[in-house]
This record gives sequence, C-alpha cells and structure tokens, in this order.
Amino acid sequence: QVQLVESGGGLVQPGGSLRLSCAASGLTSDYNVIGWFRQAPGKEREGVSCIMRSDGSTFYRDSVKGRFTISMDNTQSTVWLQMVSLKPEDTAVYSCAASTTVQSTIQALNPHEYSRWGQGTQVTVSP
Repeated sequence: QVQLVESGGGLVQPGGSLRLSCAASGLTSDYNVIGWFRQAPGKEREGVSCIMRSDGSTFYRDSVKGRFTISMDNTQSTVWLQMVSLKPEDTAVYSCAASTTVQSTIQALNPHEYSRWGQGTQVTVSP
C-alpha cells in the first residue's frame, strides 16, 4: 500500500527557512517521480518542485527557483524540500505526491498527473 507522509511544516518569519520531508512507502518502480505541491486558501493547488526517481532530475516552478531545493535519499523513498528566503506568498499547505505518468517537463508539475498524495503540512510565513 502506497503511503506518503509529510513533516517539517511550521511558522517562520519572512526570510526564514524550513525543510520539509516526505517519507514514501510502498512505491513500486512504476512511480517514477515524486513532487511537492502547495495550496493556499482560496487558490488552486500548484506544483512547486519534483524529482525523478530514476536519475534525480529536478524541476521547479519559476517563483521558487533559487530559493527551494528538492533532494532525495539513496533509496528514492525520502524526498526533502529545503526552502530558504521564504516569503509570505509561500504560505500554503504543502503536500507531496507520486506519479506513474509524468514523462515530460510539461507534465512534471501538473497535479493531475499525480495519483498518490500525502495529507499535507502547513507552512506559514508571517512576521
């Protein structure tokens, strides 16, 4: 049974840092990518970053490039999202998800391509 569990969220001041973790279990090799998504109140879910389990290739949405870093352990089952220089607009519930269908950069951050989801962790950036 596939299970994804996020941790590491919290309250941080603008300019601060957080490191989110996603512990995945039960993933077969068909799940070729793990991604991080976020949803702010009243807004649609958006892709933040993802990493290919086969070769470690990474993708980021433009607004987080240079501030967020995604990484993965050697078992390809734990994925971290290091976030620095956080801004109030980064406030959201962050969820990790796994996909069996992402094959291109166009698909990489599309939440509809992901079939397994964690429960999410709240990130709040506020003075």
